[in-house]
Amino acid sequence: MPNSNIDMGDIHWLMDILQNIDTGLVVLDKDYNIQLWNGFMDSHSGISPQLAKGRNLFKLFPDIPEQWFRQKAEPVFQLRTRTFTIWEQRPHLFHFKNYRPITGRATSMYQNTAIIPLESIDRSINHICVIIYDVTDAALAQQELHHQQQEIAKLTCVDHHTGLMALSAWQHQSARELAQCHRAPTPSTIAIMDLTGVNQLDDASLACVFGIVSRALRHTDMATLLDPNHLAVMLPASADSDVRFFIERIRKSISRKIPTLSQQHLATGIAQANPDFSHLNDWLQAAQHAMQQARQQQAEWISVHSSAAE
Repeated sequence: MPNSNIDMGDIHWLMDILQNIDTGLVVLDKDYNIQLWNGFMDSHSGISPQLAKGRNLFKLFPDIPEQWFRQKAEPVFQLRTRTFTIWEQRPHLFHFKNYRPITGRATSMYQNTAIIPLESIDRSINHICVIIYDVTDAALAQQELHHQQQEIAKLTCVDHHTGLMALSAWQHQSARELAQCHRAPTPSTIAIMDLTGVNQLDDASLACVFGIVSRALRHTDMATLLDPNHLAVMLPASADSDVRFFIERIRKSISRKIPTLSQQHLATGIAQANPDFSHLNDWLQAAQHAMQQARQQQAEWISVHSSAAE
């Protein structure tokens, strides 16, 4: 028969480790009443083990979503399986302040948790243990890396000569917009502006033109230089009238800054995304065809593509 005697010295060591380990340990019964509350939980919550023991978890911490936590914990009781939560899905289970000086940028502690079954002598599962890991350092490092990747992506999407979106990035995003046009209540629109006369200006004037276009863009709008003679703007979920207003605002701003440019220098074609366009090139050709019509018109230097005319 195995020796069932327990060394009291070993228990003392285990209890000392339990209270001083840099990980949160909480034991709950089936009614979610707290049965164990270690030193980590004491120091970060300000609630002593004596005050926590016997208290209901959801009454002591009303900010914990009860239904969500029960869905995580019930399989542990019933199926004897572990469950986990990660900070990417929910930043924390217990809303603790972040006191670590290295990671002072975060006001709250980021946490991963594991919920494990605790087997009784009769092999039933009447208690679970919630293990709380402080992952603030790793979370902030991952967020910083993601931010850096976004900044790099932005830099690669910008044409440093014009300050507008790089052509390849613009084509990629515009093709995605075309693919989604069937689901959008208001399709996106492309406008192509003829810069034949503009690109003969000096560098300072050209920079002025590109700056005017860039400042006129909404957050979701995208502009690029298709070639030295043509500027393309893609405006998501925009009707023809909205695009006309946008183009007129740009032309008026350019005319004020560079009075020598005539209307003809800024002839513009507009084409709304059409289900008949199977490729981005179809969309661009429609806008370019409208631009050619705009150059031939005498009264107005904006033309809108009509699918009926095709």
